[in-house]
Amino acid sequence: MPPKLSPRAWLRWAWNHLTTMRTALVLLFLLALAAIPGSALPQRTVSVEQVDDFYVDYPELAPWLDQLYLFDVYSSPWFAAIYLLLFTSLVGCVIPRMRTHLRALRSPPPAAPRHFERLPYSARFTTTASPDTVLAEARRTLRGHRVRTSTDHVAGERGYLRETGNLLFHASLVGLLVALAAGSLLGYRGNMLVVEGDGFANAVPSYDAFHPGAAVDSADLEPFTFWLEDFEASFVEDGQLRGQAENYTAELRYRETPDGPEQYHDLEVNHPLSVQGAQVYLLGHGYAPEFTVTDATGEVVFDQAVPFLPSPEAEDMIASEGVVKVPDTSEEQLGFRGVFLPSPTENAAGELISDFPAPRDPIVTLDAYQGDLGLDSGESQSVYQLQTEFMEEIGTTTALGVGDTWELPDGAGTITFTGYSEYISMEVTSDPGRVPALVASSVAVAALLLTLLVRPRRCWIRVHRADTADAETVVEVGGLSKTDHAEVTADFHAVTTRLRNRLRGDSRASQ
Repeated sequence: MPPKLSPRAWLRWAWNHLTTMRTALVLLFLLALAAIPGSALPQRTVSVEQVDDFYVDYPELAPWLDQLYLFDVYSSPWFAAIYLLLFTSLVGCVIPRMRTHLRALRSPPPAAPRHFERLPYSARFTTTASPDTVLAEARRTLRGHRVRTSTDHVAGERGYLRETGNLLFHASLVGLLVALAAGSLLGYRGNMLVVEGDGFANAVPSYDAFHPGAAVDSADLEPFTFWLEDFEASFVEDGQLRGQAENYTAELRYRETPDGPEQYHDLEVNHPLSVQGAQVYLLGHGYAPEFTVTDATGEVVFDQAVPFLPSPEAEDMIASEGVVKVPDTSEEQLGFRGVFLPSPTENAAGELISDFPAPRDPIVTLDAYQGDLGLDSGESQSVYQLQTEFMEEIGTTTALGVGDTWELPDGAGTITFTGYSEYISMEVTSDPGRVPALVASSVAVAALLLTLLVRPRRCWIRVHRADTADAETVVEVGGLSKTDHAEVTADFHAVTTRLRNRLRGDSRASQ
């Protein structure tokens, strides 16, 4: 019966298995598999609304997926466990190999083996040159190798960059994991809508959605500000791609610090604004209809633009839906649900739709509600949703063009569609690990090329006097490669040929 292992022995056994390259490859494969749900399923860190929609579409499946953290893959305990095990495995594997490699770099090549004919390559020829001359020429021939000289042979070795590249590749993977962890802990990401003419200050209340890293202090965000001066969008007019966006361009005026100089930047989809280590990306665009609302006394109680979100059924024609909340009325509060059509037309069923995303005589249709908006309940509300539990629908308008006014029923007031502005949806991302991750990835690719292209080999040249009357010098060449490659054999043969030609003696070669 084998002896029982002590806890220390079990830990040593577990550590030895964890720090093998095979385990690291398995963990890397598991990490790739674990990331698949993060791409296939909606994630809360990206869009809470998409997760809510998944709950609506799959009410029985969604709770089970949520218990497995499949809507929060990258912050789940099981993903973190794989990540940390991979990091530990790589560190425990690379550091000992680095020490071994450094010792190998400082040590001379090994002595020549006794039997060259057992090597993958061997050659033999004779020359009239003296042994000392042959050894000197052998050192010249092996220039560029790490050379070791003995009394009867010269040993040369090259190709250590292969192992250097291998270790550098794995060290770069460790650096990449550290950079990704730093970005997750110290970075943040936020989304917002900005209407033409409005500004944005980089503070948490300014975001529609804000996702900070675990170590991010919201008070330490970069203090930049910007204003959306103008936005232009162009669309394909004809063909199968009619209505597809050709170009989005937003003219931004910004300051990196509150007292810094004003600068300008043309923000485009693939041309973000970089400011103080943060990147501002243009994601999309939409319309913000402008309304003026009066209450029953005729007093203006609302006058501003309201962003409407594109409807999922709009097929990229930017038919948009939104709500208008008017809490400051003299009597009961007012609320409106509206649809904005930038280029209205009728379909075959006689329904109003938009057939182009650019504004061509836009219209809005509204449903009006009166009652309690629920803003004083203390519960948070989305600005894009209207809660009608304590409200009564009082009417529906026909299509309103720019400048049209709707008289609300029972003298509740009026609402005028005064115009529209355009808005852009944007994302601000701050990731301190972005540049280190890029450097680590670039180094990993370069190191991988070294690993694939460099071929380690050892070459020995041994000399001795022949047991013949003329006492010629016998020269033996042996080669050993760690890779089975025809070019390596050709390199060994080239060494033999160069050495024989340099000796310039009366040589009779055999091979």
